[in-house]
Amino acid sequence: MRLSHRSFALVLFCGLCAMAQPAAPQNPAPSGTTTPEATPSSSEVVQPSNPAVPVEDKRMFGVIPNNRTTESAIPFEPITAKRKMTIAAKDSFDYPVYPTAGLFAALSQLRDQNPSFGQGMSGYGKRFVTAYADQVVGNMMTEGIVPSLLHEDPRYFRKGDGSKKSRLGSALSQILICRTDSGHRTFNVPEWGGNAFAVGLSNLYYKDSRDVSDNVSKLAIQVATDAFSNVLKEFYPDIKRKLFKKREPNALTTH
Repeated sequence: MRLSHRSFALVLFCGLCAMAQPAAPQNPAPSGTTTPEATPSSSEVVQPSNPAVPVEDKRMFGVIPNNRTTESAIPFEPITAKRKMTIAAKDSFDYPVYPTAGLFAALSQLRDQNPSFGQGMSGYGKRFVTAYADQVVGNMMTEGIVPSLLHEDPRYFRKGDGSKKSRLGSALSQILICRTDSGHRTFNVPEWGGNAFAVGLSNLYYKDSRDVSDNVSKLAIQVATDAFSNVLKEFYPDIKRKLFKKREPNALTTH
């Protein structure tokens, strides 16, 4: 999911709220009984059965959609255009998008951004619709439509090992370089072209910020926010292990 360019602090706040919920206790199975294999929950992406490859959560911190992350350790397999559009649709219509758009609309109204929208419920409604449109158009263009047309892969390939510096470099470099359906690397046209299209389209409804400097600023902020999103995806499993380490059940002891 692409985090909104006006504030990715909200998703981090939501994640922290989710992390504050106590983990469910896990009791060991009684001796002599057989524990059935757990089926993958809706919060997990099923990966090939390789114990060396971690299973990606479909929601970071239990809230933030994480539909397009995969592991670099998994042998590369291209995904279909249908799968690309499915990823984009999930990121565009998942439930966190709506309260996020609502909060951005409220903040915009408090700051009287886009004054042509006016105030009151009418102004708020316009701000909500446009904030939501920003997210939907951006997601569909960068994750679905442009990658399908150009045969490029919109997924984030998590490095997962090596030094923190090398992993950070890998996360940031994927803003510039992406994979094609044939597995080669090329310039990330969906990221830059898709976001540029979304910014240009927003000029139809943002009448107060249509000049070149406004558009360049919006594009730069969106790309920078997507870079932050990549970094979060890269290091989320590490953050999760550290945060929940103390909540893991204690090892069984013999008496």
